[in-house]
Amino acid sequence: MPWSWRYEDVDGKPVDLPAETFSSQADAESWIGQEWRRLQAGGVSTVTLVEDDRVDYQMSLQPAE
Repeated sequence: MPWSWRYEDVDGKPVDLPAETFSSQADAESWIGQEWRRLQAGGVSTVTLVEDDRVDYQMSLQPAE
């Protein structure tokens, strides 16, 4: 089952980026660990990990206050 990330801006609106798909949750999490700064610089505030159509979890890319 493929894993992917959904991207949202600070207002919760989708950010249109090329879709990346991964064969495992570990691969998806490793990729986001390497790419989160680039995504944040591109306007992404929140990412959501999805397996097929099932949401696994959501995570903010904003600094902790």
